[in-house]
Amino acid sequence: MQCEEHLEVFENGFEDGKFNLRIEYYGGDARKVLLSIIYELYQPIYGSEYVYPFECAKEFWRIFMDYSEVVPEELRLSKPKFINQALIDRAESLLKEIEAPEDVKGLIDIKSAEIYKLKDGLLIVGKNFLLDEARKTLFVFNKPQAKDLILKYLRR
Repeated sequence: MQCEEHLEVFENGFEDGKFNLRIEYYGGDARKVLLSIIYELYQPIYGSEYVYPFECAKEFWRIFMDYSEVVPEELRLSKPKFINQALIDRAESLLKEIEAPEDVKGLIDIKSAEIYKLKDGLLIVGKNFLLDEARKTLFVFNKPQAKDLILKYLRR
């Protein structure tokens, strides 16, 4: 669905030509994360009261979320002392569990990613993906800066 001249929202993500950003998710529901990102991107343009792209995406995804719920959080990321084969195997097993197209999974390079331990599971962050064990969700994006946006709202 076209929500703004440059913003197209689809079932599992969005693509924005204005910011040259595409984010998709697979596995657990991450629509509120994406809504928060859309709000952050467009709030400076529309103001804080009524951000049309945010409202349009909410309607398309049939989600109730008030703009006041868009509050960034700072995750405390701690790297394990050692990245051993067991952690890599655990991350690869998680990736296999998530229903995503094989061509998307083929783009994921867990061995070159950063692995963090959170209290609710692993978080694997690569240059074009983020894999969250707690939500069993895979985010795939086209710009490395997108990971910072996703991390801000990951627990939405």
